[in-house]
Amino acid sequence: MGKDVIVACDFAGARETLAFLDKFGSARPFVKIGMELYYAEGPEIVKKIKERGHRIFLDLKLHDIPNTVKKAMAVLARLDVDMTNLHAGGGTEMMKYALEGLTRPDGTRPLLIAVTMLTSISQDVMANELGIGGQLPETVIRYAKNAAAAGLDGVVCSPLEARIVHESCGAGFVTVTPGVRFADGDAGDQKRVMTPEQAKSIGSDYIVVGRPITAAPDPEAAYLRCVREFVD
Repeated sequence: MGKDVIVACDFAGARETLAFLDKFGSARPFVKIGMELYYAEGPEIVKKIKERGHRIFLDLKLHDIPNTVKKAMAVLARLDVDMTNLHAGGGTEMMKYALEGLTRPDGTRPLLIAVTMLTSISQDVMANELGIGGQLPETVIRYAKNAAAAGLDGVVCSPLEARIVHESCGAGFVTVTPGVRFADGDAGDQKRVMTPEQAKSIGSDYIVVGRPITAAPDPEAAYLRCVREFVD
């Protein structure tokens, strides 16, 4: 599996998003469409970005009763996205139902990955607010194993956990890791972060990078720097 950089297009609407993508020359980065943009623009923004030649990670983090998630995934299956996700915290049955809903009649489907623990969650928050015992990496591995057992393709995890996820679930089990910042950048609201080079060395398959690229004076240069540090 090749490594890749996914650019988080966390913009308020289509105008800002397409203006941002206009700043790239021949490069067509893999892009993430999250809740804010999708809720503002709906499926149309997926179509517009896809028409420009980008691969798309639709990051909606579904989490509901199994049958509701299955029906929602069946709707998302009609969009030509390359990857989508849900919360592993919904349980194995929910993940199995999601996979059924996402699989089209011809057997094709996007990659389906599960969010383990958000990179904004610290050990203290997990234990004292969420009431989950044990160490954070242990919870991530438990969720990852559940996702693998349900037949999913991989998980979203911090780059700090990418190696242990592969050790527990296999080298072919995809790790998608947000929480990536340049060494000379600001960590923002992420608690568990790494640089692109560190994420590469520890085994991340995809890194999701937002503000270090989207807020850069030259987004294309920042993206190409990420590619050099993570992929090349």
